[in-house]
Amino acid sequence: MQAARVSIQTEDFDVSAELAALRSGDARVGAVCSFIGTVRDRNEGAAVASMELEHYPGMTEKSIEAIIDEAVQRFGIHGARVIHRIGPLQPMDQIVLVAVTASHRGMAFQACEYIMDYLKSLAPFWKKEQTPEGARWVDARVSDEEALARWRQ
Repeated sequence: MQAARVSIQTEDFDVSAELAALRSGDARVGAVCSFIGTVRDRNEGAAVASMELEHYPGMTEKSIEAIIDEAVQRFGIHGARVIHRIGPLQPMDQIVLVAVTASHRGMAFQACEYIMDYLKSLAPFWKKEQTPEGARWVDARVSDEEALARWRQ
């Protein structure tokens, strides 16, 4: 049975265990690339005490699966794993893991960045930060949209 490619969860994750599971038994793998996103203590010039992440159950998983399917077709990767946390998080907590396996490093790097760029812009997640001034919803960044646009060219 194939391991889950997408997990949305409140629990933290073990990067080493996830990478080992992704590589396990696949002798084609010559490259593993991963990205781990964490909660910063500052955003847009304000201190961030905590962050709350919400998602659209069912739809979020489906959209991430579609992003992975596209990465498989586009870059020829062998496997992918995306874990995204929801619920309350503190600065320095892990938020997201994107990991891919491929025969060669170029494909792995590109696919990892591609998946992350699509996650930041298109996956249905909402972030609310707690700052000294109160709670605020985090808007999409122009830089995230620009990163996504380069894949559409």
